[in-house]
Amino acid sequence: MNLKYLDVYLNDHLAGSTVGHELAKRAASSNEGTEYGTFLSELEHEIAEDRASLVRLMERLDIKQDRLKTTAAYIGEKFGRLKPNAHLTSYSPLSRVVELEFLSLGVTGKLGLWRALLAVAHADERLDPQELGVLAERAETQRVGIEEHRVRAAEDAFLAPVST
Repeated sequence: MNLKYLDVYLNDHLAGSTVGHELAKRAASSNEGTEYGTFLSELEHEIAEDRASLVRLMERLDIKQDRLKTTAAYIGEKFGRLKPNAHLTSYSPLSRVVELEFLSLGVTGKLGLWRALLAVAHADERLDPQELGVLAERAETQRVGIEEHRVRAAEDAFLAPVST
């Protein structure tokens, strides 16, 4: 197993999971009291669990967390909030669409992570194919759920009457 490349790969995904968790938490809060909020709150919890699974896997492989990379990702997510959303000071239906699209990208990447590790699990007993399969299935379920909500959010945003 080439741990040099795996170290970089897993730390990149850890940074991505940091962004995804923060984004899901913020989106859930912004949509609290709605069906979107319920879905996003559950997704945020699952992303946190998946991140913890990745951390445990890194520990089993003796791969240290790159604190600089995860801190930069955390700060980057905060700066990402400054993106204009067609509303000067409030949450916009467009915000929901863009947040769900970013979450979709992240979950698709996470699915790729679990599948890549599953493909090489035979080379290292510290990689549990059953665990990786469960994680991949959950990522696929998350991806489908996000897509359903993203399409509905786009309809809500783009078919809504224009307000001034």
